[in-house]
Amino acid sequence: MTRPQLVLDIGGVLATNLSPLFWKLLAAEAIVSEEELYAAYKQQISERLWIGELSEDQFWVWVKTYTPRLGTKQARKFIDSSLQPLPALAKVAEWSEIADVHLLSNHLPTWVEPIVKPILPYLKSVTISSEAASRKPHPDIYARTAAYLPSGSHVLFVDDQAKNLKQAASLGWRTLLADEKGEWVASIIPLLEKGSQQQ
Repeated sequence: MTRPQLVLDIGGVLATNLSPLFWKLLAAEAIVSEEELYAAYKQQISERLWIGELSEDQFWVWVKTYTPRLGTKQARKFIDSSLQPLPALAKVAEWSEIADVHLLSNHLPTWVEPIVKPILPYLKSVTISSEAASRKPHPDIYARTAAYLPSGSHVLFVDDQAKNLKQAASLGWRTLLADEKGEWVASIIPLLEKGSQQQ
């Protein structure tokens, strides 16, 4: 019998999202308002950063144009402050006992390394958008993760953004929206066990 496959997002699922705290911290050092800073980020570099067309070093150069007094070392600490573990992170080892666990995230590897490193022994694959040159909800990044999944297996995908669930569902994956309170965590084992019984 094929083990169930559990595919997890990182931001909003295993760790807090960078927004809004990261942008608040940056804006406190910026020469523009938080709204202006974030709007410029979304318009100018967001897409290229998340698909790896823009390096992390280039991102910090961009940040410096808006925060000339802020050192890169301090700015990098803002990333760590904004990416804090959520309760689900401590559950990954337990979930790996009954399912193969995979990560599928729009992120930069160096930023999520402190979150991912402790759970690496329990993971079958890690797909990060900036390495995959594609980001959710584009089909290409899902296909990259799907290549790691056994044919015909039951797949449960968890993400905190509804827009990212649609493409997963089109692949036949069962989907679960991660709520802010973390109540979704209690549904994982029952859903995995149900999927296992349906094999």
